[in-house]
Amino acid sequence: QVQLVESGGGLVQAGGSLRVSCAASGGIFRAYIMAWFRQAPGKEREFVAAISRYGDSTTYADSVKGRFTISRDNAKNTVYLQMLRLRPEDTAVYYCAADSSYTIRTMPGDYDYWGQGTQVTVSS
Repeated sequence: QVQLVESGGGLVQAGGSLRVSCAASGGIFRAYIMAWFRQAPGKEREFVAAISRYGDSTTYADSVKGRFTISRDNAKNTVYLQMLRLRPEDTAVYYCAADSSYTIRTMPGDYDYWGQGTQVTVSS
């Protein structure tokens, strides 16, 4: 059983930056593809970014490509999401998730474990 705990959310002005982190425990971290999803009020949970087991491959949603960067540190069992040039529409609860498959996938139902989420609010 893998436990995921997000941190680093907060309030930031439009155009600003923020880094959220997700610490994993209870499993072999490098055995999982890791991803970030987000969910805004009244909307479905949507894919943001994912990273392969050893960090050699990443995938991004079109809406964040060029602004967000996902990375991982397998020695620290942690995955990060660096967010630049934030926009009000980036406001959401951000969740990290772990998938035991070998291929990056983008649907929430494909992921085995989830964190509790961290709120990111971007003011205009």
